[in-house]
Amino acid sequence: MDGPHLIYFSDPMCSWCYGFSTVIENIRRAYGAALPVRVVMGGLRPGTTTPMKPEARREIAGHWTHVHEASGLPFDAAVLEREGFVYDTDPAARAVVVVRRESQDLALRFLGATQRAFYAENRDVTSADTLGDIAADFGLDRSAFLEAWASEDAKKETWGDYALSQRAGVTGFPTLVGGPNEHGVYGVVTRGYAPSAQVMGVITSWISSIAA
Repeated sequence: MDGPHLIYFSDPMCSWCYGFSTVIENIRRAYGAALPVRVVMGGLRPGTTTPMKPEARREIAGHWTHVHEASGLPFDAAVLEREGFVYDTDPAARAVVVVRRESQDLALRFLGATQRAFYAENRDVTSADTLGDIAADFGLDRSAFLEAWASEDAKKETWGDYALSQRAGVTGFPTLVGGPNEHGVYGVVTRGYAPSAQVMGVITSWISSIAA
């Protein structure tokens, strides 16, 4: 991207990223195309193959309670009780990457819809069928989307995102970075969840400094 923009390191199955989704939406509404957001998949726990154990489900449900308290967003922990559920974040992340090929803005909105499906609607977003349904809701051709999603190119592109996240030194999600400034430097807007007023304040100050 040319000009000032944001880079959003996120994951569709990261609960704090779900909590942050309202902040991202506020940024989109406030700035629109004047401050585009580039989405990068961070890789929360891609490639997991072991079904969740009861103690892990309880621990994660506890995290979700904290996110609900901070963000006010709804959660339905019943999705974690699905028989043999494997918390593999790669399928949903790869879906965002495929949608990103259409546009960054569409990818942002798809990311938010995937988060709502998982956290609030008790839908299994590790499932190709669920991801295909969400893509169709956005007007994408379901068959073409699933073909692209299953491709080796999409898998490589998604793991390329994870590698980029690691090279950038991102250790937690959400992480929001803004730049470049007049020296070509990027700076952290927030590392981890922060409320909308705080994040918008940082962005407003940054934009003002660029315009000065």
